[in-house]
Amino acid sequence: MRLASLISGLVFAVCLAACAPSDEGSDVILGPGAAASDPSNAATQQVACERRGGEWRTVGLGGLMTCFTTPKDAGKYCTKSTECSTECLARSRSCAPIQPLYGCNDLLDAQGRTVTQCVD
Repeated sequence: MRLASLISGLVFAVCLAACAPSDEGSDVILGPGAAASDPSNAATQQVACERRGGEWRTVGLGGLMTCFTTPKDAGKYCTKSTECSTECLARSRSCAPIQPLYGCNDLLDAQGRTVTQCVD
C-alpha cells in the first residue's frame, strides 16, 4: 500500500513538472484572470509573439490567450509525426499549418498510425 502511494505521488509530481513553463522561448498562455491581474505581462507576451511573426489570439472555451505561429514545414507531405516540426495531419498527410493545434484533430503518430488528439 505504501509503495502504491509513493508511486502515485511520483507520477503526480512528474505530471505537474511537465506543466511548468520553461523560461526559454516558451509561449505563455494567460487566462482572462491572469491578464487582468498583470496586463503588462500579457502585453509583453503579445509583443514577443508578434515579433516572431505569430498571431496573438483567444482560444478555447476558457478564453485563453496564446501565440499562433506557422511552422517552417507547414503543408509539407508527411507519413508520420517525426517528419514534421509539429504534427502530421492524418487526412491531408501534411505537416500542420499552424502551431499549436486546438480542437480535435486526427494525427499520424511516430509509427504512422492515426490517432485523435483533442486540445482545448
